[in-house]
Amino acid sequence: NDEAKTSDATEQTCVWATRAITYRLIPAVHGLVFLVGLPLNGFILAFFFCRGHRRAPGSLAVYLKNLAVADFWLCLCLPLRMANYNRRYATIHLLNCNLGASVLFLNVYASIVFTGYIAIIRYLKVVQPLGTHILQRVMASHLVSTVTWGFLLGVTSAFTSSFLKQKSSPSSNLVECQGLSSVLYEIVYACSTILFLTVLVFLLFCYYNISRRVSLAQRGQPPSSCSTKLAKSRRKMLALVSVFCFCFVPYHLLLLPKHYLWSCSWGKFFYYATEISIMMSVLNVCLDPLIYFYLCKRFR
Repeated sequence: NDEAKTSDATEQTCVWATRAITYRLIPAVHGLVFLVGLPLNGFILAFFFCRGHRRAPGSLAVYLKNLAVADFWLCLCLPLRMANYNRRYATIHLLNCNLGASVLFLNVYASIVFTGYIAIIRYLKVVQPLGTHILQRVMASHLVSTVTWGFLLGVTSAFTSSFLKQKSSPSSNLVECQGLSSVLYEIVYACSTILFLTVLVFLLFCYYNISRRVSLAQRGQPPSSCSTKLAKSRRKMLALVSVFCFCFVPYHLLLLPKHYLWSCSWGKFFYYATEISIMMSVLNVCLDPLIYFYLCKRFR
């Protein structure tokens, strides 16, 4: 009888046995990222806000500052996510699903968007070296940053309120968040996917065009200061693209098959693959400081 009840519950809710990877490895990685990322990004914020005022910030510094804010808040979301894995309390699980997960992904997509803005500034610095483009102005950077945060906060608030109205009960394994099937979720899913693809395509476009300019500048000519600067810009763009692809591409590659092909038989695979890809996304908070050091002369 007990076996029959377990089988019925498994068929209805698709519950599978969670192994040590869920309750030990994943929280351990998140804990390490938290211990490294929080002081790193705290130091960077202190640098930008306490020392940065001595000199007027450029547009690149404005976007780097906002990226650091997103990474810092992302670090603060990790303890709740770790508690959700380790404690298996229903209250913590509901708090993570209703608030923690939304705030975490708010900052993940803020990191994606601001990485795209940084790529735009790096690209414009190559094609518009005099800094005459409107997007290179500090006032425009502040305005774009404010609108971006307002938009992301608005979407997150609407999604969180919609999730709360569903009054979903905790899932049986107290790890996954259930009830993500509303129309608003479908809209947010589509928009976030389009947003990610837009930033990715633009990053690749910038890197390709800068590489093309380097090839043209070096073709049949001895190295010059111009070609050296272009090659340096290409290396910086490559670093930006590499970190972006490593952290965010795996998660988004899983979104489409998970969304349309998910079933109880594939549920366990998609769960572990998604958790690993989220770990890679969270590692962004430790890799971004390398971008600050590499891209921002003031920071060095």
